Amino acid sequence: MKKSDKSLCKQQSTPSYGREIPRLFKKMSMNDADERVRLMAEKVYASALKKEDNKDALSLFTVPEDCPIGLHEDRERALQKELAEEQSEKSVKRRKNFLQKRSVSLQLPDDWIRSAASPVPTPGTSDLFPLELFPEFQRVTISGDYCAGITVGEYEKAAKDLLHALRIREKYSKLAYHRFPRTAARFLRDADNVKWSEEDEVLPNIWPSPQEGEDPFSMEGIPENLNFELKMKDGIVHVYTDAEALKQDRPLNLPYPDLETFAIDLSHVLAMIADGPTKTYCHRRLKFLASKFYLHEMLNEMAELKELKSVPHRDFYNVRKVDTHIHAAACMNQKHLLKFIQTTYHTEADRVVLEKGGQKITLKQVFDNLHMDPYDLTVDSLDVHAGRQTFHRFDKFNSKYNPVGASELREIYLKTDNYIKGEYFARLIKEVAAELEESTYQFTEPRLSIYGRSASEWESLATWFIQHKVHSPNMRWMIQVPRIYDIFRSKKLIPNFAKMLENIFLPLFEATVNPQKHKSLQLFLKYVTGFDSVDDESKHSDHMFSYKSPKPEEWTTDDNPPYTYYLFHMYANIMVLNNLRKPRKHTKVHLKPVTCQIFEFLELILDLRVAGGLVHISSGQRAIRQISPSDSHVFGLWEEARVPGENPRMTGRTCKLHAERSQAGKPTQDLLAPRQQL
Repeated sequence: MKKSDKSLCKQQSTPSYGREIPRLFKKMSMNDADERVRLMAEKVYASALKKEDNKDALSLFTVPEDCPIGLHEDRERALQKELAEEQSEKSVKRRKNFLQKRSVSLQLPDDWIRSAASPVPTPGTSDLFPLELFPEFQRVTISGDYCAGITVGEYEKAAKDLLHALRIREKYSKLAYHRFPRTAARFLRDADNVKWSEEDEVLPNIWPSPQEGEDPFSMEGIPENLNFELKMKDGIVHVYTDAEALKQDRPLNLPYPDLETFAIDLSHVLAMIADGPTKTYCHRRLKFLASKFYLHEMLNEMAELKELKSVPHRDFYNVRKVDTHIHAAACMNQKHLLKFIQTTYHTEADRVVLEKGGQKITLKQVFDNLHMDPYDLTVDSLDVHAGRQTFHRFDKFNSKYNPVGASELREIYLKTDNYIKGEYFARLIKEVAAELEESTYQFTEPRLSIYGRSASEWESLATWFIQHKVHSPNMRWMIQVPRIYDIFRSKKLIPNFAKMLENIFLPLFEATVNPQKHKSLQLFLKYVTGFDSVDDESKHSDHMFSYKSPKPEEWTTDDNPPYTYYLFHMYANIMVLNNLRKPRKHTKVHLKPVTCQIFEFLELILDLRVAGGLVHISSGQRAIRQISPSDSHVFGLWEEARVPGENPRMTGRTCKLHAERSQAGKPTQDLLAPRQQL
């Protein structure tokens, strides 16, 4: 953490918002975009809609060839083309220049030294890669000229396209205060002939857990109100210093994204993944890296196992694990939920827990109406375990949140806003939190839902959090936004999509600029880490997101916007919100979506551009096989190229955590459909 970020707990009451802020979203016009890029992007858009035109532009390398003779002829033609180019004088000069650049780029930076004991380069001054992190493994050196499978000119173009894609990713990450991998940032600075500095790194603010004896619900130190004016414009909240600035439409200098610029950047990525030579290079490169890893496994498996066993007081059970994808209503296991239902029925049967049609109903009456006795319930009859029958069946998956198939029990036990003000739900979560604290090494990010139906949802959720004291040092909270605009619109609850965005994000801006008026929400936001967008991914939209898409105020039809449309406007508001919260030393939120169970390539491409991190790609290897090799390569560069110790915590999928908790007799998540892990 930087020195400037160490005073996180001391919030500024009057931050300085200068007239000129360097962190602005540089806008571009579609007329300024490269014509080739624009045409290629439009071709990809059209092919994605028609489904039959994208076979050539987005060929899948994992599909077996049906015609080996044709494949052989293609290779022969490519070889003849490469030989002819190598013989030309121009290519010889270009090749010499390329090899010279390549040799210079492979030289070690000045601050790196080479250890006599190990061939691995280590930095001499920054100590980012201490020598002890590199044990004596067997290594294989590949010498000679590198063959990329494409010509030198195509190789240079592919490298430029990949660098441009990484720069786009870095731009959107830094503007929204999302973490960008340090290793990738260093090499991007080297490509620009600029020295990388640790001070240039953008890190998110994380509110520290209260120390022993501190009250996590204390409202002391809440900063003063700024009395800024807020207005939703084109689906993005704009901030104004006063009413006069609002009247003259002079918003505060914050990075407000615009759709056209975003579409231009997206067009560059679409053109890259549709480029044949770039796909060829990335496909071969990925196979090469995978082969290197398999070779490393074969040579050093026993050495790695020995290194693992030599670490004192660290094994799978006492290494810190974070479950980043678990709904709060699914954080307990079946047995835990069943026992809690039976206990409450035994001790509070005469308590009024539900109101229906103006009639108040006790817990005993609820079960009498269901014609069942909680004593006779079993784990099987509770039926909250998601098995194979729920895979790709979102309707069945949702029904698993209803114990014994009764929506009344879900309303009573698994809701925050009900007749008993979410008391049972809070007690369940606190019991799970107590078991996490007892285990010491297990952490989780439970998900709570904000629907966008009403602006009062945030205040109600924050009140539930504080009233029932649902806090644990082993928990942080994620907010998931269900994509159900079509349901709200069909019931005439909201006039357009912009109103839904306003209900979701405007209360967050109000709590940021006027925290004294929204103390409960300001306190709750300390422990919120990010947003996600969830729905049935098998539902396809007829609308393809592009710069021609209607603005949220103009989206008045009953049709649901596509996933990409949701994601852009969520990212845009989170970007503005984080830049508004930064001067006040408030915590920032991340966009961490679950990328698609029923895979659409444009959705993952957009995730790779704007998301602060992907919780997981829920269709696993099948999704990776469908994505373009170009984007797979970029995904690997920005997501996996991390320095040891760079992340403050280990984030992982639920599988390993569930294995540990099951073996130790602890509760695990039973309401989550089985999914493959990358």
